[in-house]
Amino acid sequence: MKITKGTIIRTIMLIIVLINLILKQTGRPLLEIQEGTVASFIETIIEIAAIAVAWWKNNSFSENARKADEYLRQLNEGTIEEK
Repeated sequence: MKITKGTIIRTIMLIIVLINLILKQTGRPLLEIQEGTVASFIETIIEIAAIAVAWWKNNSFSENARKADEYLRQLNEGTIEEK
């Protein structure tokens, strides 16, 4: 089984947001967004949303986790029975 594209994209987004948060605190934001209250608010909402999605969504990196995901998918589809 392979790591899904969604897992890779969410992980990359999380890393970018965390780097941007650190750089913003040091005065050098990676994502240049217009200065001002509205722009700052929108940037913060996007960052919080990216962190929440990356944290909430099941990101299966290990082989056992991917096998468990596949087993759960099969259980939900009814293609196998519970033991």
